[in-house]
Amino acid sequence: MRISGKVVVLDFGSQYTQLIARRVRELGVYSEIWGWDRHEEVLSDPLVRGVILSGGPSSVYEEGSPLLPSSFFLRGLPVLGICYGMQMMAHVLGGEVVKSGKAEYGRSELEVLEGGGLLGSLPPRSWVWASHRDAVVKLPPGFSVLARTEDCPIAAMGDPSRRLFGVQFHPEVHHSERGLEIISAFLDLCGCEREWSMEGWVEETIAALREKVGGDRVLCALSGGVDSTVAAVLLSRAIGEGLVGVFVDTGLLREGEPEWAMRTFEGLGLNATMVDASSLFLERLKGVSDPERKRRTIGATFVEVFEEKAREIGGAKFLLQGTLYPDVIESGHGGKGAHTIKTHHNVGGLPERLGFELIEPFRELFKDEVRRVGRVLGVPEEVLSRHPFPGPGLAVRCLGEVTRERLEVLRRADSILLEEIRRAGLYEDLWQAFCVLLPVRSVGVMGDRRTYHEVLAIRCVRSEDGMTADWARLPYELLDSVARRICNEVEGINRVVYDVTSKPPATIEWE
Repeated sequence: MRISGKVVVLDFGSQYTQLIARRVRELGVYSEIWGWDRHEEVLSDPLVRGVILSGGPSSVYEEGSPLLPSSFFLRGLPVLGICYGMQMMAHVLGGEVVKSGKAEYGRSELEVLEGGGLLGSLPPRSWVWASHRDAVVKLPPGFSVLARTEDCPIAAMGDPSRRLFGVQFHPEVHHSERGLEIISAFLDLCGCEREWSMEGWVEETIAALREKVGGDRVLCALSGGVDSTVAAVLLSRAIGEGLVGVFVDTGLLREGEPEWAMRTFEGLGLNATMVDASSLFLERLKGVSDPERKRRTIGATFVEVFEEKAREIGGAKFLLQGTLYPDVIESGHGGKGAHTIKTHHNVGGLPERLGFELIEPFRELFKDEVRRVGRVLGVPEEVLSRHPFPGPGLAVRCLGEVTRERLEVLRRADSILLEEIRRAGLYEDLWQAFCVLLPVRSVGVMGDRRTYHEVLAIRCVRSEDGMTADWARLPYELLDSVARRICNEVEGINRVVYDVTSKPPATIEWE
């Protein structure tokens, strides 16, 4: 797919770096992510039309913090600094950044003071998503204040004559309600053509996969979820019969999942076989309660099962996985300075010595982008609309030790929750809805008898990409129905609680 120009996102270690690039692509402009230390290459690339500086965990006044030279901003390229990117720009151009006395996390109301070519399409007030403690308190020469919030007097700054801008909040996240307009305005200032498309990405990726694999065979790690299923269909378009799908029943799946998955694969024309390794996984997880150890144990066991199946099949050189960018970035593999939030079994949980060469076509995509790929490929909506399900399965929703008995309790409760949510017509309105079994017991009374059973938490969130999420305000009648059914129908539960925490500060999954 030929392009006339692109926008480069320089990565300073933000959890949202890929999301910035994704938003740019969503607006029809090709984008790439480069490490911040490649800034000189940016200046010499004739296709670069503008640069976005990501946020990051560093502070400009800390020793060793990543800083660009002031000369970078004097070369005529349009630049948009986000969060740390804005602070760093202000710092190196002669402004002042300090540790604010009051942090700003989550939703803040933005008041536009001056459009400056960047915020001109915004109303006087709108909601944005912030995540910072440091703040710019003195502007660099030539800059003016474009916007403020209650806790941040300089929430956006700009020097329109040099096309240099900074925003202290995150316009790339879904919860900044006019954020896409801000990024679009910046692309206009860069003079970018809106020429990139998902259809073009699919066409290029199929060609690249065909060239990479050649005549070799590929084992496809099928889970029944959106990511691995769409990845399998994508690869099958590239290599046809060279794809061998393997579905592993880990014993950590939802009620009826193995049967549903195999029917789905058959309907999609995928050559899939099932391996029942449930006893092996449960044996390996015996006595394990630490979430990171769970994930690594599952990752190692998962690969072991695949290696054994590969020997049985023979001739498989590659392993296909539906790894997404949120998996990568939360595992601390997303860029310089990125912090590990939690290890995903298919990223940091893999053993160092792997018997396959990995193929991960979605490693830089988000869940909703994968759904768009699926629609381009003609994958049924029944598959694409399914809620995300973690690779380690119910093991990370069964807090504490994972046992067959606790899993059965969790499966039944989860089935009731999803049944009630579908009945209420809210399934497709939610990003995820699931139950979490807590290693906490509470006193209850059932049939005039004292009980001392485990507590079940319900987690329902709305999101666009999984990088940020807000808890769903479900109708009280629905919550009441779910809680009553679970307590009445699931032996071992006498209390149901509802999680009302957004991401951040919490992650969507509890482990």
